[in-house]
Amino acid sequence: MNSNDLTIAIYADGADIEAMKAEYKKGIVKGFTTNPTLMKKAGVKDYVTFARECVKEIPDLPLSLEVFADDFPGMEEEARIICGLGQNVYVKIPVTNSKGESSIPLIRKLSADGLKLNVTAILTMEQIEQTVDAFADGTDNIVSIFAGRIMDTGVDAVPMMKKAGQIAAAKPGTQTLWASCREVYNIIQAQEAGTDIITVTNPILAKLPNLGKDLTQLSLETVQMFVNDGRSLGYSIRA
Repeated sequence: MNSNDLTIAIYADGADIEAMKAEYKKGIVKGFTTNPTLMKKAGVKDYVTFARECVKEIPDLPLSLEVFADDFPGMEEEARIICGLGQNVYVKIPVTNSKGESSIPLIRKLSADGLKLNVTAILTMEQIEQTVDAFADGTDNIVSIFAGRIMDTGVDAVPMMKKAGQIAAAKPGTQTLWASCREVYNIIQAQEAGTDIITVTNPILAKLPNLGKDLTQLSLETVQMFVNDGRSLGYSIRA
């Protein structure tokens, strides 16, 4: 398999606006997501300014922007502001707040009002079922399942992703998303599981040209890298 065989939608995951613009121009990714942690890492100082620039530079692809509040009235207020930034904007709502209180009532309310939602930080089947059930008929939504974090615990996330796809299919307009991608192979796993979207960070996007690469050639290139790096160090083992 090579990159031309991919049918899953790849979304770029990050908050570096220049990197986002560069990926947009390449035309490979089909959408963009970000979150407070990525914004902190990228040094974003003003959320609204950043969000408006994202919408300006990426006007015609899905763009997920997350609320920052930890209380539900605050989440709702922020969600409605974010929603108003552009027609292509999905509002990211965490499935719970930091106290473990469920966001499902708020999700149900916002969906009933027609907001496009991306429900994030989902790691259990119960959360998947409750989230999909909360979406209003006829609305566009994303269920972000943190498959990478699930597998970090030693659990295979693929069966859950397959089941999630079946649940989402019963609510037209709902897409499943494989979040916290760790390696290129996760893209293959997600596609084979029937997942609609996978979020990929820039370092992993940079590895996409390796997809389907001849392993003998890759072995040679690896040895060449070792030799070149060794020479650059100027080391000498022999007397």
